[in-house]
Amino acid sequence: MNAETPMAPANSAKAAKANILQGINAAIADAMEEDENVIALGEDLADPEEGGVCGVTKGLSSRFGEHRVRSTPISEQAIIGAAIGASLVGFKPIAEIMLMNFTTVAMDMIVNHAAKLRFMSGGQTHVPIVIRTMTGTGFASGGQHCDYLEAWFAHTAGIKVVAPSSPQDAYGLMRSAIDDPDPVLFIENLPTYWSPAEAPEKGHRVPIGKANVLSEGSDVTIIAYARMIQEATPAVAKLREAGISAELIDLRTIAPWDQETVVKSVAKTGRAIIVHEAVTPFGAGAEIAAVLNEQLFGRLKAPVKRLGGAFCPVPFSKPLETAFAPQTADIVAAAEALIKS
Repeated sequence: MNAETPMAPANSAKAAKANILQGINAAIADAMEEDENVIALGEDLADPEEGGVCGVTKGLSSRFGEHRVRSTPISEQAIIGAAIGASLVGFKPIAEIMLMNFTTVAMDMIVNHAAKLRFMSGGQTHVPIVIRTMTGTGFASGGQHCDYLEAWFAHTAGIKVVAPSSPQDAYGLMRSAIDDPDPVLFIENLPTYWSPAEAPEKGHRVPIGKANVLSEGSDVTIIAYARMIQEATPAVAKLREAGISAELIDLRTIAPWDQETVVKSVAKTGRAIIVHEAVTPFGAGAEIAAVLNEQLFGRLKAPVKRLGGAFCPVPFSKPLETAFAPQTADIVAAAEALIKS
């Protein structure tokens, strides 16, 4: 799988289109152009290996040199360890762990070193690294290649976790992640890489920790991120046809998540559905639901509903894989049930 053609300038007469893959590529390129300390490393990132398995970094080593866009051996610990070391001497590394399941191989480096060095040095040093990784169901990749493990990292103090759902947010969050003085886990959803939308403007930033209200409503709040936005968006339209006004919030940042925006919305609607592709038990939705219950106890019109993946490894079988994660129909049914309760 290769990257598509570079995106057109955002200020062209006709609204330019881009996909998430192109948004990330442009964000990295723009950051490298502005700051020579921005570097990228990971398996097969450099040309002629097509810029990684999906071409996210295609063309960057030819443009900036292999000393700044470096292909590494197949060793996740070495990739993250090298990124941490480089960050301590002034670089801003973007380290790719090809698939999110493979972060488990480098868990010690990520959790015990990258996330904690600022704290354990008494603030004397920062670890400004971005860890790019992709995941997501939809390509029958099997149980060891498409888990959402964001809750593991959101549970670790010292690391930020973001998950864009559009080309603009992919660009803007990547630019903010590179700017951030602390480690950021940047989760990319494989099935949405090639979905076209409005192209991002060069230099655009999306603040880490700020959600986006995609549609306003009065009856129920739907909170989602990454690919689940693509399931929730048509659900909002179907609910509107049924006379139910749903507010849709794209969380964008999982840690720290935007409590203010979410709580304000649910205080207005009185009902909430949290949707994510990760398995439901102990997921990010559980934390959000707990906070909503703590802050809005007595004001909720119905219990907070969580929709997530089944509590099992992701199936290889296509029908089972489809049934594993929440779908548009599941969101519609959950909202209708909340309204009736």
